[in-house]
Amino acid sequence: MEPVVERIRDERLVAILRRVPDPESVVDALARGGVRVIEITLDSDDAAAVIARLRRREDVSVIAGTVRRPEQVDEAVRAGAEACVSPGLVPEVVERCRSLGVPFVPGALTPTEVERAWSLGAALVKLFPGSAGGPGYLRELVAPLSDVPLIVTGGIDATNARAFLDAGAVAVGAGSSLTGAEDVEAAARELVAAVHGSR
Repeated sequence: MEPVVERIRDERLVAILRRVPDPESVVDALARGGVRVIEITLDSDDAAAVIARLRRREDVSVIAGTVRRPEQVDEAVRAGAEACVSPGLVPEVVERCRSLGVPFVPGALTPTEVERAWSLGAALVKLFPGSAGGPGYLRELVAPLSDVPLIVTGGIDATNARAFLDAGAVAVGAGSSLTGAEDVEAAARELVAAVHGSR
């Protein structure tokens, strides 16, 4: 297993930064709050440069999000991204990730999409949007697909993260509930506590 995939499974939480002003200050606050895996979406301003700068840190793992085209895989890998995440399943993107040896986490919603993503060699499969079906849907999905490690994103916050994990997710990804908070560090601490309990 790739180190970043192992870290995601261990930390059980990814902070997603999409078009966030001053991302490095936000990451500082997230890290102080206990978040150890950061996703920078490629639709953010200067995303590749931000990924490259964050990769110089030793306290967080950095992955690229919203990777939708093969050439974006190249951009993310050049910047130092440790994995690529997509909102959907694009076989050409999967193939480019495989050829470059970078873990890929495609998005899926239905059992067929999840099965297809996993069969193509995904490192994890992102259930997105998680808010569409909630923990109950995830529980039903996991029953026949228990060998597929799912990370749930979309609508995740401190009030529901634990429910998704208890329903079978190996990790959750949270965006605006963290990055849009008035106190990012406090929001991070609250979500980390919800995910892990007091640790």
